Amino acid sequence: MNIAEDIRTVFEKDPAARSVPEVLLCYPGLHAVWLYRPAHWLWTRGFLFPARLLSHFARLLTGVEIHPGAAIGRRFFIDHGMGVVIGETAEIGDDVLLYQGVVLGGTSLEHKKRHPTIGDGAVIGAGAIVLGAIKIGDRSRIGAGSVVIQEVPPDTTVFGVPAHSSHGGAGREQLAHNRLPDHCAEEMQRVQAEIDRLRSEVEAKK
Repeated sequence: MNIAEDIRTVFEKDPAARSVPEVLLCYPGLHAVWLYRPAHWLWTRGFLFPARLLSHFARLLTGVEIHPGAAIGRRFFIDHGMGVVIGETAEIGDDVLLYQGVVLGGTSLEHKKRHPTIGDGAVIGAGAIVLGAIKIGDRSRIGAGSVVIQEVPPDTTVFGVPAHSSHGGAGREQLAHNRLPDHCAEEMQRVQAEIDRLRSEVEAKK
């Protein structure tokens, strides 16, 4: 466990962080990751019940549920944390950022890979749900409240229910939640424009 690296990650990804004592004591997402690591160590060595018990304690303490079977890389940060659920076969790369309410869930009852794989540097917005054994590409961005059920290529921003890709890639920039396009509004504008065109044609023929 590299505590210094974890603390640096919080300062890099959360401008609200003011001091090391604050980070150590007031960041449940960080506490959840720290408790996940020994639980994962127990899980991978066959101590399944103690691993689940420790992860359950972490959930009670932090509001974050990380199955000890999940595989998580370095510099992983959960901002705010409450309501995050990470399933047993989820795989998370390095430098991934999750916001509150994110679910990395499964779509199968079979004992196989059934949860998402999140690539390095991905950002998943608040309340987003990613379902199934799909791959979210490196440096991709998922907008708040989205439901993702298909694979997302690297350097892509997706949003909506179900999620659609936006114009242009995401790169290494943070997810601009307030500037995501609105597919429904765009479609309604197209429909209204077509109605206006047809109305004009009808009026012209009178």
